[in-house]
Amino acid sequence: MTEILNQRDAARAPSAARRDRGKRAYNSGLAAEERAVALYTAAGLRLLETRWRGKSGEIDLIFADGDDIVFAEVKQARTHDAAIASLRPAQMRRIHAAGSEYLAHCPKGQLTDVRFDLAVVDGSGRCDILKGAFSHF
Repeated sequence: MTEILNQRDAARAPSAARRDRGKRAYNSGLAAEERAVALYTAAGLRLLETRWRGKSGEIDLIFADGDDIVFAEVKQARTHDAAIASLRPAQMRRIHAAGSEYLAHCPKGQLTDVRFDLAVVDGSGRCDILKGAFSHF
């Protein structure tokens, strides 16, 4: 019986190759977020949160732009077009819902001026910010 349970556990455990891919993807995502943070802070925005999680989902980056709040989703792919295409409507809805949750902690609440940006990073590490890319979704 013990041997069977161990075989089942082994079958469920991720392979070393899968763990390595996951680790590379995680680190690549962190690097992409760091590039986006550098662009935003160079433009004078103040970083408030990274990978903020609410009940509705996660927001990669949250900035203050004066009194405004900027929610940024970071996407990385071989090309900027591929990164843009990877942002799906369901994810936009989750980010909007999470943004609404976050605003509950802001002084003006839901009356806070907000923007939803998409930061795209290509395979060479070039980052562009698409301001308001899905603000009116």
